[in-house]
Amino acid sequence: MSTQVHASVDEATVRQISEELGEPDWLLQTRLDALAALEELDVPDVIQTPGRKWTNLEELDYESLVDPLDAAEDKDQLGPEEAEVLPFAEAVEKHGDLLEERFGSVVDPQTNYLTALSTALFTTGTVIYVPEGVDAEDVTIRTTMNSRSLFNYTLVVAEESASVTILERQETGELEAPRASGRASGDEPRADVDGNRYYSGITEVAAAENSYVQFGNLQELDETTYTYSLREADIDTYASVNWIECNIGSHLTKSSVESHLNGDSSESKIVGAFYGHDDQHFDIDARVWHNAEHTTADLVTRGVIDDEARSVYEGVQDVGADAWDTSSYQRENTLMLSDESEADASPQLIINNHDTEASHSATVGQVNQEDLFYMESRGVGEHLAKNMLVEGFYVPVLEEIEVEELRDDLRKRIRDRLSSRE
Repeated sequence: MSTQVHASVDEATVRQISEELGEPDWLLQTRLDALAALEELDVPDVIQTPGRKWTNLEELDYESLVDPLDAAEDKDQLGPEEAEVLPFAEAVEKHGDLLEERFGSVVDPQTNYLTALSTALFTTGTVIYVPEGVDAEDVTIRTTMNSRSLFNYTLVVAEESASVTILERQETGELEAPRASGRASGDEPRADVDGNRYYSGITEVAAAENSYVQFGNLQELDETTYTYSLREADIDTYASVNWIECNIGSHLTKSSVESHLNGDSSESKIVGAFYGHDDQHFDIDARVWHNAEHTTADLVTRGVIDDEARSVYEGVQDVGADAWDTSSYQRENTLMLSDESEADASPQLIINNHDTEASHSATVGQVNQEDLFYMESRGVGEHLAKNMLVEGFYVPVLEEIEVEELRDDLRKRIRDRLSSRE
């Protein structure tokens, strides 16, 4: 492949990270295996048409973006007493057996080049453990990235009949000065560093029988940052996992959310929202695999792009041969506010048995002129009318968000961006 970040990230680097985090041998070996696999792995698949890739990940200069020994961040990890919300290093010490069983059980560390890179180099993370029968609300993880690059890992384990709602968010802070030894000190700003940053986030959700997980994410990194995130869930019998994936920030975002309906009567919703302006680029994937009977999935994504922003959406509903009595629905709508913006969508159905109800749709268009005329004819100015229509466009997403903080913050980010158009 054309990007060879592993030329500057060697085994000594990986061993140093693992040693400083006090990790067991099995986790160090997982890191080393991921490092070795970089030689053979490709970057994530992207949609392409003859002569054109809709998102070109191979051209990113990962070697200049990735600086794992200078990782620095501020992180808040909050949750109710009934659940355990632990920094990754603390979870390794307290729940070593659980981590050995679950780490990499949902997201294969060697899925692609970027997952392997993240597995080899992650320095921060959170483990959320919800015991059997426990209802845990308002789990919050806030990460402020203060370094050139940051690799983050999140593991959620919901035991039988457990319930949890989670808000994870990322933002960009000041670059911090590195210590001479390599790791960031955090004592002073690193004002002399120019250029771009790289953030990688891997999330695994293991939802046991009859459990419920809502995982909401708000990505608002600054527009010097390139972002890769992969979130996957293993969903057992009668369990439900609902994703809320909101992308507002970063220069280029590659975001994938995937649900594996592995238990009978399991369910999943994947709800997405994005808003791009300037020359931001969003590549959004929503995928669900129906692997068992009586499973249900609902995929809803809504995005707005302005200026010279670009969006790419791929939605996949894969119904297996044994997934009888399946219901699967997908809708993606993109609203374009400028003639220079560009949007593409590729919804896909893969049906392998006949006992299925499934549909998909995708639309790309501008603000409805009839609606705009109707509002203007009743005394609403054109600019205000257009902003009101854009806010209303997001309502189907906002209605799905259970966490009030995420719902309010997403609405505020939308309004702030609309105000910046004035």
